[in-house]
Amino acid sequence: MFKRTLLRQAQASRALLSVRSTSTAPLAVRQTSQLQPQLLRPFARYPTARCYSTENKTENGEQKENGAESSEATEDPCVKELEEKKKEVVELKDKYVRSVADFLNLQERTKRDMENARNFAIQKFAVDLLESIDNFDRALLAVPKDKLGATKTEENKDLLDLVDGLKMTQNILLNTLQKHGLQRFDPDEPTEDGKPQKFDPKIHEATFMTKVEGKENGEIMYTQSKGFTLNGRVLRAAKVGVVKND
Repeated sequence: MFKRTLLRQAQASRALLSVRSTSTAPLAVRQTSQLQPQLLRPFARYPTARCYSTENKTENGEQKENGAESSEATEDPCVKELEEKKKEVVELKDKYVRSVADFLNLQERTKRDMENARNFAIQKFAVDLLESIDNFDRALLAVPKDKLGATKTEENKDLLDLVDGLKMTQNILLNTLQKHGLQRFDPDEPTEDGKPQKFDPKIHEATFMTKVEGKENGEIMYTQSKGFTLNGRVLRAAKVGVVKND
């Protein structure tokens, strides 16, 4: 009997507790539901401002600078070697271009020297022959002009044959030397317009100057010896007398 009463009391107490919990729960929910809109509405009307810290940025910038310094300090040796090789290539290219230019200049200079040696190989020999050629002129001038223009007779036949032989020998010698570049020029020969030649210090040598009426200053009035050129180079200047009226 006692056990039964205890069980009944326990069941009754449990029923009372369940009823109380069910009756109090809706009130709490209602109160919280009523309070939430009142608390949230003021904060929903105004936008909130966000604040950021600059400490991280400065730290990141310092880290980047430190990283760049460390990367510069620890450069890749392959990059350094590549830059050195590029410099060596530039220097070698410059040396190569200079050596090629020097070789071409040497080639042209050697070619020019060979041509000059070929053209002026007989220069000394030609200079030694000039006196012999002048002797032909002196021998021909020794014969008077009236005898040279006279008709050939038994009396002057030998003289005229000798003069012809001298002229023939002189012409053959001059033609032979002309084949090798030696040419003779006569200052007494007039120019293309028929006027007497003027003194030119490049090809003439003035031995004396004098006054001559009817002629201009600088004209050649007398030829002492004719001039010679070897392949365009003056081998011997013509010795002349020049007019100077002033």
